[in-house]
Amino acid sequence: MTDPDLQARDLYQQLIESWNERRPDDFAALFATDGAIIGFDGSQADGADEIAEHLRGVFGDHPTARYVAKVRSTRPLGGDCVLVRAIVGMIPPGAERLKPETNALQTLIAQRGADGWRIALFQNTPAQYHGRPELVEAHTAELEPLATAGTAVR
Repeated sequence: MTDPDLQARDLYQQLIESWNERRPDDFAALFATDGAIIGFDGSQADGADEIAEHLRGVFGDHPTARYVAKVRSTRPLGGDCVLVRAIVGMIPPGAERLKPETNALQTLIAQRGADGWRIALFQNTPAQYHGRPELVEAHTAELEPLATAGTAVR
């Protein structure tokens, strides 16, 4: 794995940890000035200030589940950009097991700028696999060992 790949993976891990620890300002600080998110429900936010404000609302409205994530691949996009693709599951507050209905696929584009590596785009897409319950089961089974071990990102 190249240094840019490792930097992008590290950025992704920081993102997941910031979510799991409910730190909206730390989460938002990982983004480029013009960075953007597309959330699980399709909501969007642009720029660190808007991202932080959006997450303050999310964290303030209700207890959030914590992510368990497995990076499936990293790929350079040319220049100083790297694509990170991961599968995730969520463990609701007070629970110990993944809730398969909240499985998702995450995509992050990391870019290196004057201030180091930052997130240009983060998208969180539900992985419902309509009509294919075996894919939901496989997705959940792949993440279950991480959930059991208490590992946020692998």
